[in-house]
Amino acid sequence: MAAWTWRFEKADGAEVQPAVTPEEFTTQGDAESWIGEHWKDLLAGGADQVRLFEDTTEIYGPMSLHAEDA
Repeated sequence: MAAWTWRFEKADGAEVQPAVTPEEFTTQGDAESWIGEHWKDLLAGGADQVRLFEDTTEIYGPMSLHAEDA
């Protein structure tokens, strides 16, 4: 079974430890729901962007955690 995981990064791509410890997700939807619930805490904790992986394959990213300027 595939494992879906997030990588948490600064704006320059350096990996950082997340402020909220993620679980290991069994579906992409579960992983995306989790990031939707926790992105503000992750941003406050020092992560600027995230990348989503299925096992070792990057699915997408970097995805900014900063809200778009209105």
